[in-house]
Amino acid sequence: MQKLLLASHSPRRKELMERLRVPFEVMGSDIEEKIDHSQSPDEIVQSLAFQKASSIAKQYPECYTIGADTIVVYENQILGKPKDEQHAFQMLHSLSGKKHKVLTGVSIHYLEKHVNFYEETEVTFWELSKEEISSYIQSKEPFDKAGAYGIQGFGSLFVKEIKGDYFNVVGLPIASVYRQLKNLHFPF
Repeated sequence: MQKLLLASHSPRRKELMERLRVPFEVMGSDIEEKIDHSQSPDEIVQSLAFQKASSIAKQYPECYTIGADTIVVYENQILGKPKDEQHAFQMLHSLSGKKHKVLTGVSIHYLEKHVNFYEETEVTFWELSKEEISSYIQSKEPFDKAGAYGIQGFGSLFVKEIKGDYFNVVGLPIASVYRQLKNLHFPF
């Protein structure tokens, strides 16, 4: 059986990969992410996924290696992970009552081949009170998540509507990953 590697430390991505029902190993990439700000958000997120996957694939070219990166985009601005409580508050306050996009870029490498793609999901938040935002920040959930929220956790209470792949918002569009692996002849 061909070896499958996940170039990510994310417990959420690991959990989603388990849906493939095939053995895989977590080989988290610790690269210093390089962002070209002249690129569009979809190009940036695919580039980051490529950087992560290629750093591991170089060491294990005979394995299928998956890298991924997720960003939140609001008014053409990328909202990464918050630096502190005030930054998290600003992000969540800006998303309150509004639509934003969640993009996950994926890069899959095998031998000399690689495929890059991204999924985009539109998320609409309910209007949030300052108290709701502050309470959520106190849970500490926002701090390792793009856009300062986790849809799979307490952040789900803020979501009014979603258009697109839910798992993309969690951090990995697993159905698309499955199909791309099939296209690359991964032996399921």
